[in-house]
Amino acid sequence: MDFFSILTMLGGLALFLYGMQVMGDGLAKISGGKLEKILENLTSSKLRAVLLGLGVTAVIQSSSATTVMVVGFVNSGIMKLTQAVGIIMGANIGTTVTAWILSLAGIESNNFFMSLLKPSSFAPILALIGIVLLMFTKNSRKKDIGAILVGFAVLMFGMDTMSAAVKPLADVPEFTNLLLAFSNPIAGVLAGTVLTAIIQSSSASVGILQALCVTGAVPYSAAFPIIMGQNIGTCVTALLSAIGANKNAKRAAMIHLYFNIIGTVVFLSVFYILNAAVQFPFMDAMATPAAIAVTHSVFNVTATLLLLPFSNLLVKLACMTIRDSSEDVEAAKEDQEFLILESRFLEKPAFAVEQGRTAARRMAEDSWKALKASFEVLHDYSEEKAQKITKMESKVDRYEDELGTYLVQLNNKDLSETDSHSVSMMLHCIGDFERISDHAVNIKESADELHAKGLSFSVYAKAELRVLTAAVTKIVETAFSVFDEQDITKASEIEALEELIDELTKEMKRRHINRLRSGECTIEMGFILSDLITSMERIADHCSNIGVCVTQVRENLYDTHRHLNAMKNDQDDEFNKCLEAVRKEYLLP
Repeated sequence: MDFFSILTMLGGLALFLYGMQVMGDGLAKISGGKLEKILENLTSSKLRAVLLGLGVTAVIQSSSATTVMVVGFVNSGIMKLTQAVGIIMGANIGTTVTAWILSLAGIESNNFFMSLLKPSSFAPILALIGIVLLMFTKNSRKKDIGAILVGFAVLMFGMDTMSAAVKPLADVPEFTNLLLAFSNPIAGVLAGTVLTAIIQSSSASVGILQALCVTGAVPYSAAFPIIMGQNIGTCVTALLSAIGANKNAKRAAMIHLYFNIIGTVVFLSVFYILNAAVQFPFMDAMATPAAIAVTHSVFNVTATLLLLPFSNLLVKLACMTIRDSSEDVEAAKEDQEFLILESRFLEKPAFAVEQGRTAARRMAEDSWKALKASFEVLHDYSEEKAQKITKMESKVDRYEDELGTYLVQLNNKDLSETDSHSVSMMLHCIGDFERISDHAVNIKESADELHAKGLSFSVYAKAELRVLTAAVTKIVETAFSVFDEQDITKASEIEALEELIDELTKEMKRRHINRLRSGECTIEMGFILSDLITSMERIADHCSNIGVCVTQVRENLYDTHRHLNAMKNDQDDEFNKCLEAVRKEYLLP
């Protein structure tokens, strides 16, 4: 094997790994985060957990990716450790699908239809279809399908290139002697572990082993322990992912490691004891790609059947390895809500967008709770409620910081058009949520001042404030509903309410000046009333921003002033109808 053959083999390996990456990314993108949502909504059934782990991994073609997602779920509190065990076991079975696909390369037949089953026969057709979809379609979903097809074709081309490059090794005595050395179970397991740990994909390392089998120089005695080691090596990705995570996430990664180590020890012990007793005749025979696929599947299915009944013991073993302290428990409670913004989820952008939406909804809810509480303390003061408003505002501030950072990172990923719009909309809206919570604190501070000084508004001012508060409540509810449901048909209602609130605040200021002149109100009360009116007016402005943002992102328009002028001044019948309706509903006494 000369220098150029080595180059060809490395080039084939590079194409193989790249094709697997492209195909996996395309599959993950086309799922739109749905597969991860299925995992997130997992029930407590162990069997269902295994089947879901199997199915998701078979689709995205990576047990490492599934396990890293599970580590993220456990870290964020979405999934319990007991649920994670079944998913991890299922992921190990699901990853064997790749080996079965690659084993089709070993089909030898002159029959036309049997020859069509060989990947080298149908991969060029898939590549052609994929290129057409990538180059000549604008639909993002079709482009993702094209990427999947091209990725698979590149993967198979890399596999064929690797196989062709290593075939001459069968005539190299040093190579065959090296492989025979792996017949020692410990050496074989270590070789498989190191290879998979380096490339961080058991599917890829099994594919490399299948390519070596084409040389006809890999005996079953060497292939078996290497496959066992490959299952252990794939745990490295999850272990690396767990660095910096909470202790439960580290335990999930350890469960993955323990599952594969215990499975390997038991499987090899039983196998070699039986071999010592009956001397399996096939041990010195040469392995085939199909035999590698069978062995890979049999090991993972057997290990799952053996260890699934003892899954709770695996959890206990992981908990004994990584113990809790009282400080960890308190820190976990405080940070749990923000852990849905897991950096691990960024590797699956479609799901990360869903997590961002969930966090944005929670932020909006907390902002709304703070505002409602501020209205309550304005009319019925309570020190306890006042303190809760300050805490909620601090929480909303933290959401803005963490969610904003998360969305900026997400925006740099390869997103579909729909997800890109969602990220843009959230980036625009979270600032408005935060400002609404700030105004809630401003209203609370006005209530603090009234309570501390024993002041009270006049009967007229109280009645007017009730009307204004009701209108502001309605506009916030509508704006948050538009954001949550992406319902742009309600945008006219938001703008009508914003226009009404402007009218109400102007009229209330005019009435206050009249009361001031007649001596019915004091200058000090006037300052407090002015602050309240200004806060509510600005809350309405932020609601308007939310409505406009959702509408513009959906319609790919970004000129806010033109949009509002068109709605309010260009005889928009829907807007005028809404404005007349809210004027009748919210009348000052």
